[in-house]
Amino acid sequence: MKVIVISILFLYAFSLTFILVYSFIQLHLTYVYRRSRKKKGSNGTYRSILAEDQLPTATVQLPLYNELYVTERLLEKVSEFDYPRDKLEIQVLDDSTDESFAIAEAKCKEIAARGIDIKHIRRPKRTGFKAGALQYGLERSKGEFVAIFDADFLPEKDFLKKTIPSFQDKSIGMVQTRWGHINEDYSIFTKALAFHLNAHFSVEQAGRNSRGYFMNFNGTAGVWRKSAIYDGGGWEADTLTEDLDLSYRTQMKGWKFLFLEDVVAPAELPAVMSAIKSQQYRWTKGGAETAKKHIKNLMSSKISWGQKFHGIAHLLNSTIFIFVLLTAILSFPAIMIKNTYPEWKPLFIAGSSFLVAFLILIFFYVNSLEIRNKSKKQNLVYFLTMFPTFLCFSMGLSLHNSIAVVKGLIGKRSPFIRTPKFDIKSISDSWKKNKYLKQKIEVTTILEGILTFYFLGAILYAFKIKDFGLLPFHIMLFLGFASIFGASIYHFVLTRMQR
Repeated sequence: MKVIVISILFLYAFSLTFILVYSFIQLHLTYVYRRSRKKKGSNGTYRSILAEDQLPTATVQLPLYNELYVTERLLEKVSEFDYPRDKLEIQVLDDSTDESFAIAEAKCKEIAARGIDIKHIRRPKRTGFKAGALQYGLERSKGEFVAIFDADFLPEKDFLKKTIPSFQDKSIGMVQTRWGHINEDYSIFTKALAFHLNAHFSVEQAGRNSRGYFMNFNGTAGVWRKSAIYDGGGWEADTLTEDLDLSYRTQMKGWKFLFLEDVVAPAELPAVMSAIKSQQYRWTKGGAETAKKHIKNLMSSKISWGQKFHGIAHLLNSTIFIFVLLTAILSFPAIMIKNTYPEWKPLFIAGSSFLVAFLILIFFYVNSLEIRNKSKKQNLVYFLTMFPTFLCFSMGLSLHNSIAVVKGLIGKRSPFIRTPKFDIKSISDSWKKNKYLKQKIEVTTILEGILTFYFLGAILYAFKIKDFGLLPFHIMLFLGFASIFGASIYHFVLTRMQR
């Protein structure tokens, strides 16, 4: 029994230590982000607009695969770009296998009739999924620069004119812009996603970029210098995050990236739990795959130790879910040990210092609120509402994301599963008849249901022994897993009913 107790406490302490170290890395990014915001003419500001005769040729790539509900709006939006027509090429890289292919084909013909150079491209085989489509189009593109948009984006007409001028710096290989959210207020889940993404695009991306640490192309709403893509080795499909993979290969070649915080590309957030999970799975598993692929190369590359340290932390950031899950599961037996073995109580008192990680997390997300351009009172109300909601949401996804990370680290292969799009812009829009939604309950969902009752047991146990030190943590875990499990079942049932 003593061996079991020591093993549980060791794993519990190790998981808490990892979370604490991770939080200090986030604290440093927050610090450098705050400093960059105070500097005038920071990297987040786009350069002045170039005269039309100075603009280079540009290709816009739109990788599509069965995007029935959003294809037309995307093509129409991109066709409105305010860019010289003789210097603009639009590639619709369409791998669709359903009726959306014919819709895209007809829309391309309509746009081409207006005198716009738009090409509807279909590959012989869907080799390499999105990465393969981008590479196929790249080899047939005429632009010196390549902008990429996923199907759920609605870029503004001046997007190219705000991003292309930054490439006057010949060392810049890629320019990334910030994502906006057209349906943030649709549900509690879209609000939680927006809350997290805003922090990623402000504190993390801008913080890394301000100090020259490696950042990543986010797969969409960015512009590449074509020669930088080729120099980095081109698009490869051996990870689920081809964007992160190419980003590191290119930066290790010496190319610089630029994040424009004040250029926003509006997009649709996934509104259904199965779609959220698909997106999260691809991001977390792909991040782990890319870490496995590049950490050794990163350590041996001729870059600064600061770049190496933050690069490794960046590549491994999805592993935080494993330690959040371990901490959560072990916290219940840990509180039992504390109650049963009084000699271990000093260890638990020392462990309370890990509340520092929680305070750092607050500081991190508070600083991401500046981009909202709201009053301090409005931001405070928003934060007090969304921060606990986001914590519950993240904890509830920790099992799903941990499984994805482990699969990525051990090299278990899986196909590229794109996130279903819904054409949802307001609360009056519906997802219920979307043909792309999953029609089965995953094993992970059943385990999330089991964990819901597990943490309910932890809550009841706290009242039994009258030890409420971990009660807030267990309440959030219960609410998080209950909401993820409940939403998964609810969306599955409604999807089945619509068939």
